[in-house]
Amino acid sequence: MSWKTCLVVRHVQFEHAGTFADVLAERGYALDVRDAGIDALSPGSVPAPDLLMVLGGPLGANDERAYPFLLDVLALIERQARLDRPLLGVCLGAQLMARALGGRAYKGNVREIGFSPLILTAEGRAGPLGPFGDAWPVLHWHGDTFDPPRGATLLAMTALYRHQAFETGPRTLGLQFHPEVAAGEIERWLVGHAGELAAARIDPAAIRTAARQFGDGLAARSRRFLAGWLDRAVAAQ
Repeated sequence: MSWKTCLVVRHVQFEHAGTFADVLAERGYALDVRDAGIDALSPGSVPAPDLLMVLGGPLGANDERAYPFLLDVLALIERQARLDRPLLGVCLGAQLMARALGGRAYKGNVREIGFSPLILTAEGRAGPLGPFGDAWPVLHWHGDTFDPPRGATLLAMTALYRHQAFETGPRTLGLQFHPEVAAGEIERWLVGHAGELAAARIDPAAIRTAARQFGDGLAARSRRFLAGWLDRAVAAQ
């Protein structure tokens, strides 16, 4: 097999490729995982990958004064989009994508944390997000939000936030929610984000119970989603 490269930008170690990893391997992608702020991420030091995946984290997409490496991540996103190569952002990654591609990221009015279903637009139901269209709960974990770039297609929303997923073409997709999280990994999230849960007065037991209830179904839907999106992205090249 001739392996393709998938550059994964990780902001905290427990927010990783998760259930996406097996699908990527099946589609012939070798993962190059880079930890933001530790590993080299400037476009001059990282060759343009076949697929760029920018994952979530507790930072804000506008926090480059405190975390200058975010400028490198923005530059990677801009380059990937300019080259018209597949680009996927999750949570913070989607917010950075929105900013890099001409939209904006900003503080939301409420923390959206826990499992709840998406509301797909017609375009979302017809595209790769279709597997999430049966009201199966997905994991949300954010307090910031974004406005998509001008001309982007809105794919999903929730009762709390109108902008949950957008695309600017078949190879560029931003997701505010977290389809990649495996149920068996949820305890890492509960510990890693314990301070945020306490501040929001959210009982971790409720998230733990929901992960057990919905995790396996979410994993199956997430794998179908990613496989469909990758197939479409490659076919469009």
